[in-house]
Amino acid sequence: MKGYNTPALRRELANYISGYVDGEGCFSVSFSRREKLRIGWEVKPSFCVGQNYDRREVLDLMHEYFGCGHIRRDWSDRTLKYEVRKSEDLLKKVIPHFETFPLKSAKQQDFLRFAEICRQMQNAEHKEVCGLRAILKSAYKMNGSGKRKLTLSAILKTLRR
Repeated sequence: MKGYNTPALRRELANYISGYVDGEGCFSVSFSRREKLRIGWEVKPSFCVGQNYDRREVLDLMHEYFGCGHIRRDWSDRTLKYEVRKSEDLLKKVIPHFETFPLKSAKQQDFLRFAEICRQMQNAEHKEVCGLRAILKSAYKMNGSGKRKLTLSAILKTLRR
């Protein structure tokens, strides 16, 4: 990356990104009903950082640093979001970064659950009822102030055997 050509500067940038994400980022796992799937539900992990338009350069910096994901407009709150959803990128780029440069707030617990869920998915555990049940229970412990359209019990009742 331009301007970060020494180990000390790269480490400074990595720490900056972790600190920024601690305040403005989110690790989340969403669930969508998909009739075509054997188990009936799709699991979608996501790493996202939001920012106002006038501070887009921070999102561009993260996009360049991680080398994956995309920046999109969020019409609901009129901001920009840097988002990574691809499992391979989460497992090989995002998760290793935050394991090396951990968050300092309670958000670290959400990250640890998120990382575990991504690894469970890598092992295809989300394709079996028992594995999906464990993933659901873990995901519903994340982001306590967040909103979910469905309750955990409502999804658990629909799981196909």
